[in-house]
Amino acid sequence: MEKVRVVVIGSGPAGLTAALYTSRAQLSTVVITGMQIGGQIATTHDVDNFPGFPEGVNGPELAERMRAQAERFGTRFDYDLVTDVDFTTGTPFRVKTQNNEYLADSVIVTIGASPRKLGIPGEDENIGRGVSYCATCDGYFFRGKDIVVVGGGDSALQEAIFLTKFASSVTVIHRRDTLRASVALQTRAFANPRIHFIYDSVVDEIKGEDGQVQAVALRNVKTGEVSDKPTDGVFVFIGYDPNSVIFNSQLITDPQGYVIVDDRFRTNIDGVFAGGEIHDNIFRQAITAAGQGASAALVAVNWLGEREDQLQPLDEPVEAAVES
Repeated sequence: MEKVRVVVIGSGPAGLTAALYTSRAQLSTVVITGMQIGGQIATTHDVDNFPGFPEGVNGPELAERMRAQAERFGTRFDYDLVTDVDFTTGTPFRVKTQNNEYLADSVIVTIGASPRKLGIPGEDENIGRGVSYCATCDGYFFRGKDIVVVGGGDSALQEAIFLTKFASSVTVIHRRDTLRASVALQTRAFANPRIHFIYDSVVDEIKGEDGQVQAVALRNVKTGEVSDKPTDGVFVFIGYDPNSVIFNSQLITDPQGYVIVDDRFRTNIDGVFAGGEIHDNIFRQAITAAGQGASAALVAVNWLGEREDQLQPLDEPVEAAVES
């Protein structure tokens, strides 16, 4: 077991920015990265809306730059998955990974949320090559293209309407014969000449060629009829799942599982903070996540500063820190 001042759970823009701030404050910081550095941004091929990159930047490069910047100030990275946490006894908190265990004076949770996938052939292979889960992130790259949106709720119609700013046509594919979105959104979508609808249908496969989406295989759930619809892109909006299960209800969440924080990014556990999509189910942008990570880190730095005389020295045996 290793004693540190800050453990950051998650390595998307929120986590990497939080680590940058705590490390610059000379607090020993370990980031537990999860599956990959950068989180969802690392799956985005081109990022044009992150300030400071007038020519754009690809997602993996942006994540690597953020990682290197945090590392420059002393952040350490554990390329592992969190398997268990114990926040029940207060600070210091226990955080376990598959291969290590940490005792942290404070924890910043930035583990994010995952877009629900269709789970069909061709989906994972074409992420960043025509398959997207973020219209704001990727819509610009489909100027003059014909695209499909999968879903029938508020998010699907909101994003479909947004995508008409770029695409020549947007076809909404919904598995039922009526939409679940609000009446106001339906009215707007029906009035938009660029939006079309295919009901009672599901996408069974996303077909690509030469590294680019070419078509989707559709199946009518009532008749069983199958057909291919040519398309340049597939935007999937069937919901998000916050990655909060690992906390075993120790952190208070809303009914959807998003961690509840106050206006200073404090959770219900004193000394545990959260930023990014683990609590934000509205904006879901790299830049807003980075800002929330910075804010959570600044509050954590202040929280630790107020308790500086109570913190155990890091070179003290861990057993003593646990007993205290």
